[in-house]
Amino acid sequence: MSSASGLSRPVGVSGERTVSDTSSDSAKAPGEGNGQPTPKLTDAIRIGLCGIGRAGFKMVQRDLAKLPQTNVIGGFDLLEERTRQLTEICGSRAYSSFKQMLKDPDLELIIVATRSHEHVPMAIAAMKAGKDVLVEKPMALNLAGADRLISTAKKLGRRLFVRQNRRFDPPFLHAMEIVRSGKIGKLFEVQLRQGGFQRRSDWQTIKEFGGGQLLNWGPHVVDWGLQLIGGNAVSIWSDLKRIAAAGDAEDHVKLLLRGESGIIADIEVSGANAFPQTPWRLLGSAGTLVIDAKNQCQLKYFNPSELPEIKASDQTPEGRSGSHFAGGDEIKWIEEQFPASPAVQPNFWIELYHSIRKGTQFPIRLEEAREIMRVITMAKRGTGF
Repeated sequence: MSSASGLSRPVGVSGERTVSDTSSDSAKAPGEGNGQPTPKLTDAIRIGLCGIGRAGFKMVQRDLAKLPQTNVIGGFDLLEERTRQLTEICGSRAYSSFKQMLKDPDLELIIVATRSHEHVPMAIAAMKAGKDVLVEKPMALNLAGADRLISTAKKLGRRLFVRQNRRFDPPFLHAMEIVRSGKIGKLFEVQLRQGGFQRRSDWQTIKEFGGGQLLNWGPHVVDWGLQLIGGNAVSIWSDLKRIAAAGDAEDHVKLLLRGESGIIADIEVSGANAFPQTPWRLLGSAGTLVIDAKNQCQLKYFNPSELPEIKASDQTPEGRSGSHFAGGDEIKWIEEQFPASPAVQPNFWIELYHSIRKGTQFPIRLEEAREIMRVITMAKRGTGF
């Protein structure tokens, strides 16, 4: 299969990928690029980045090049220009193949940020080469692939991390803080929405490569939903459709998850909604939290202790206005508006650094990443996608 650029994408069971037969097999030494990277800690994570496309390049620009805890030693992409850009930014080595990257003894962590269907074979190849791995979401195409990764990591004694980076988004973190505070009472339903109307036509619309909304935005939104309902889904309902996108993968996803807590997560990820809905709506027994697309929060709640007790009555109401439906005094609502700004804002990469260097527990546990893949696999079952 060829990419949009016309370059072939050879991937074997070893995960080996090459730019071309004429490429030099020598890697540039650190510092040969034109970049002026941020000074790094002496024990910074020594990283090899495979896949310098949208996800890979953004993580370099936003974090890896700027943080002293992360040192991008080298990178590889089928498009040589992307590898050169990485060298210019980070002063990193340019490898001519994934196999060559894995042979570099200076690398300790391989980041796999390639097309989704390549994540499992390339991550396994890296672990077999003695490297720890951070794999971009989705960690696999299905639960079986996720289990292969986890079992390989355990068997080889390697550390495996999954880049569920939106667990660190301010709206999610602030929503969790508000739920834990009890301001909106007992949480009973979460409504999560992502998307717009997009006639997408890249590889993310093709099932063979792991395309579709459920494996693209899905891992993030499913992760949020699972965290809010208690960690695991005891029942899953799904409906998947292809509406506006090219290819053969779904572009409209509807999920209902129920946790052991009884909390429901109502999830929609759509590429066919011309009026995108509010991304976050959390319903509690004493109020509601809404967070819009600009990360602005609206909170409306009351103090249950200030309300009189009410009892149901089987008597015929005296009035006809409907006011008697309230069943007691008018609720004294408290309304607040504020930007999503959690009291504690951890950084994905610093947490990764602490886990590797200091042995702390990485916030995204493998069992949590596995549960995300279990939900996605169950949601696809019987749908044709």
